Amino acid sequence: MNDNQEFKHFIRIIGRGQRAGRTLTQQEAFDAMTMLIEERIMPEQKGAFLMLLRVREETAEELAGFTQAFRKHTVADLGDLHVDLDMGCYAGKRRHLPWFLLAVLVLAQQGKRIFLHGTNEPDSKRLYLNDVLPHLGFCEATSTQMVADQLASHGFSYMGLERVNPQLDKIIQLRAQFGLRSCANTLARILNPSKADFSLQGVFHRQVDEKHRLTAALLQDQNMLCFRGEGGEIEFNPERDVTLHTCRNSQEKTIDVKAFNDTRITKPKQLIASELIAFWEGKENVYAHDAVIGTLSIMLVLLDNLDWPQAVNQAKGLWSVRNKNWPAGNSAESATTSLFDTTGKHYAH
Repeated sequence: MNDNQEFKHFIRIIGRGQRAGRTLTQQEAFDAMTMLIEERIMPEQKGAFLMLLRVREETAEELAGFTQAFRKHTVADLGDLHVDLDMGCYAGKRRHLPWFLLAVLVLAQQGKRIFLHGTNEPDSKRLYLNDVLPHLGFCEATSTQMVADQLASHGFSYMGLERVNPQLDKIIQLRAQFGLRSCANTLARILNPSKADFSLQGVFHRQVDEKHRLTAALLQDQNMLCFRGEGGEIEFNPERDVTLHTCRNSQEKTIDVKAFNDTRITKPKQLIASELIAFWEGKENVYAHDAVIGTLSIMLVLLDNLDWPQAVNQAKGLWSVRNKNWPAGNSAESATTSLFDTTGKHYAH
């Protein structure tokens, strides 16, 4: 049986309808995605497969098999960099600045090594982390050596998915043709290309966090935490209750967390990078404070296995003793320009 015929079998399995069809096993999912990654199938088969999954939604077993395939085809050699925390930044922001970056900087000051990865999704009309970093005096890493240098100098590094795993990024970019997202957005969050001991994942939709937890158990990932973050990003939303889903050595657990604020704070009309620097240096901002403390608390729950009150207390302490000198030195002049207009537009998620 040639590859096209074999892959046609996988399409038939998921596409025959509710009665005759079924979901893929983890092994079948691995085999099918391996063929897709290695481009051993027709473009029409690729599109049909991804969109059939999109309509039906993937099971945890399928996501586990797909992730195993992409982990075997990760190009960037990041596994020997001794990263503590892996974070996928794929949602982008449309209401608030990426305050989670300041939580990353606090951890970096404590000696943790954090690797971030992401991509700019077509047609999403959102502000992505790699758009913000240059305005703060940081650079996107373009090689494994550059990641190593940034980890040594700043304690964190960001690399685009097109360099980490080009085939996975290509699938995400297919939204420009499909008009819809595929499972690639989920897989990129789960990927953990740095092979860090701890993986933090943010999602937007209900029950997807639970699916991430179940997938982590199937993959036997050591320490994973997933939650519904602000706009789907890896950032605590202080205005909403949230459930933290953890998986440690295949042991699953949930932690319910109450919102910090009962009232919604009006979103800014424009997102300006210099506000991140100003808040770090001491300017008051109630929303930013709660977003940073909440995000940092979630990180500490994952890294140190703390309960929520302990994590919040420790986060407040770490924030209060941070070095308030901006770690990138003199920030770029463009930090004061508007990066994003939050008003009067439609933003597809």
